[in-house]
Amino acid sequence: MHHRRVLMNRSQRAAFTLVELLVVIAIIGILVSLLLPAVQTAREAARRMQCSNNLKQLSLALHNYESAYKRFPAGRNELRHSPHSALLPFIEQTNLGQLIDFRVRWDHPNNAQALATEIAIYRCPSDPVQSAPNTWGSTNYRSSQGSGLLWGLPPSDPSDVNYGMPAPNGVLIPNLYLRFGDITDGTSNTAAFSEHGLGDFSNAISSPTDTFWPHTHPDNPDQAILDCQSIDVLDLQYQRVSDVGAPWMNGYHSTTAYFHVAPPNSRSCMFPPGRIATAAQSYHPGGVNFSRCDGSVSFVSQSIDVATWRALGSRNGGESLVGDVP
Repeated sequence: MHHRRVLMNRSQRAAFTLVELLVVIAIIGILVSLLLPAVQTAREAARRMQCSNNLKQLSLALHNYESAYKRFPAGRNELRHSPHSALLPFIEQTNLGQLIDFRVRWDHPNNAQALATEIAIYRCPSDPVQSAPNTWGSTNYRSSQGSGLLWGLPPSDPSDVNYGMPAPNGVLIPNLYLRFGDITDGTSNTAAFSEHGLGDFSNAISSPTDTFWPHTHPDNPDQAILDCQSIDVLDLQYQRVSDVGAPWMNGYHSTTAYFHVAPPNSRSCMFPPGRIATAAQSYHPGGVNFSRCDGSVSFVSQSIDVATWRALGSRNGGESLVGDVP
């Protein structure tokens, strides 16, 4: 009997009490809460690295294109095809490139199959939007239009509202085919590509990736930033373009181009006719990846001095790069 009581006492002492169980659960919860941010940070670091590699491949493709044709592609050609379309053979997408009929506009039925194709190298894994609707292939990567407001080449008609506006000073400009020799600021001081998240594809919804319309027509980049920041984006009268980042075949300021008007991760706005301030934007905390014309890729803080950011956007401004440049 005594032996049996001893066994029972030992059995009782081996069991967890309710308090002990709750303490263990609390400790596990604390450990998980400490571990989860570290896991998320590691995953984001891996995604950012993949994004950086995608941009590097695009910049190298630009080099190879220039070597083959002795010029860069235009920011969009006369039939509105994007530089992304032109670069396909140089990112191991020759077969897809052969599906595109460059004799007709990007939205011609001849191009329907290519139009719907998603390309992994054109997508940043940090973007939570997985794909675009409307059977459109999408892109997170944009070519640099430069630090000015004007979309495309300056008009020659003195009666045009944009007559006298400074010409775009980036490297991939609509209807203009530049060469390395045109980058007088140096390829290591001039941006080629950066990022932007996909839109929500609905003007009934306001999203940070949308292109907004402040109903003004600013004369300079500084005024454009003030006008863009002053609006209430929840007021749907300021919605303009929500089809952001798709299709990659369409050479357009809200699809395949960005401007060095406002700092990275700023709001994007347009001021029709013809004045645009689409910012580089990403889901990476604190800034964006961007590639230079020498093929290098850096992560730049969204707090970068705006003069430095604009100098990086210009190919021929002769500016001094002030502040910290990665």
